[in-house]
Amino acid sequence: MTESEGTEHRGPAVEDWPPGFGEASWWPIVTGGGAAGIYAGVALYLLGGTAAALAPPVVGLGLALGGLLAFLGGLYGWVYHAFVRNYWKRPAGGHGLDLRWGMFVFILTDVMTFSAGFVYYFFVRTDAWPPEELPHLLTSLVLANTAILLVSSLTLHAAHVAIRRGNRRRFLAWLAVTVALGVAFVGGQLLEYYEFLVVEGVPVTSVFFSAFFGLTGLHGLHVLLGVIVLGTVLVRGLRGQFDAERHTAVATASMYWHFVDAVWVFLVVTLYVGAAA
Repeated sequence: MTESEGTEHRGPAVEDWPPGFGEASWWPIVTGGGAAGIYAGVALYLLGGTAAALAPPVVGLGLALGGLLAFLGGLYGWVYHAFVRNYWKRPAGGHGLDLRWGMFVFILTDVMTFSAGFVYYFFVRTDAWPPEELPHLLTSLVLANTAILLVSSLTLHAAHVAIRRGNRRRFLAWLAVTVALGVAFVGGQLLEYYEFLVVEGVPVTSVFFSAFFGLTGLHGLHVLLGVIVLGTVLVRGLRGQFDAERHTAVATASMYWHFVDAVWVFLVVTLYVGAAA
């Protein structure tokens, strides 16, 4: 090991595994296993109070929470190993590996994921509608959350423009505002779920609300991941990374965030406004 290698900052999964497979890493396996744990845990939790229960609800809840921790930890290790730790090794005048094409492909696959949920929703709407009495959906909280998410797209765009022009102070300020708005949106959605599930006691497994919570919950998970990604970009920016010549990670995170915002607008029009039509 050379002296430079011995003093290199070492993060998670710095070695290729299994050996001999280039940039192979075990972090995607951890991430996929965590995602499987989330789905399995939620399924066990929902079945826990029925005649088809396979385990007590608390087992499903624990599995889902453990899966979420494994998913987030695996995602962190995967991204760090692949992209973050080698930032300072790249030539000063280049962007290194352009992640934007990878994000473009990911967004295409995500469109298919959301499309599956919408197909289910539009399929159940072919029968008598509404299938049950629906509460008032388009509340002031939903409108406020929508405004928060739309404004966050504008602030993130302002941050991206600022770093492209070399204005790091403005970049960090607008990015911090974007992260705060993202956290506010997640908090607003949790409050909305509390109102539906605890205050009004809506049936989670009914025809409409199975689609409602499935689609809005999937979107909420995407927003949470987006907040984590933008928070990571913010921390890296505070540590001196990113300038007018090196901002590919900012552009990649922006693509993801704008996509999540667009999906939310479609959700509001389809579920919140369209459900009563």
